[in-house]
Amino acid sequence: MSVAIGAPAPTFTLPDTDGTPTPLHNGDSAATVVVFTCNHCPYALAWHNRLQAVARDYLPRGVRVLQINANDAERYPHDSPAAMAERVNAGEFAGPYLHDSSQEVARAWGAAVTPDVYVLDSEGEIVYHGAPDADHTDESLDAEWLREALDDVLAERPVARAETTPVGCSIKWLS
Repeated sequence: MSVAIGAPAPTFTLPDTDGTPTPLHNGDSAATVVVFTCNHCPYALAWHNRLQAVARDYLPRGVRVLQINANDAERYPHDSPAAMAERVNAGEFAGPYLHDSSQEVARAWGAAVTPDVYVLDSEGEIVYHGAPDADHTDESLDAEWLREALDDVLAERPVARAETTPVGCSIKWLS
């Protein structure tokens, strides 16, 4: 079960692809987006560029985007830390790409699919959970649900569409 809207987000510190510990909170973000994603899921790949555009577009407005891969890297080598680093080094990520090797963070958040998107306000409360937009095959939607949630948070309004149904491949849990 996913963390409830309005609840404080479970905190974490996870390594990025260089091994640098990256905490959830950095103390000065207007909002934080947490996306559970991976390297091989067709849904995650379809939404990938839209999510990177959000990260780039909202960074100047104080929004931090953290992307987390929690898949079992032994059974799914495309999701290994080395494969993650290859994508980061190729410039495919507009923010930190973190590895949740124990899957403790994914479990604490109740993440179920890739991508599974959460938005936190400046106080660290979850204000949005769901999909980036209504259709992974329609790039013109441009992660509109995620953008709407961020615009509401940044305008200090309640998030109008706080929950949608996340759509994607199941997280590949450790055996």
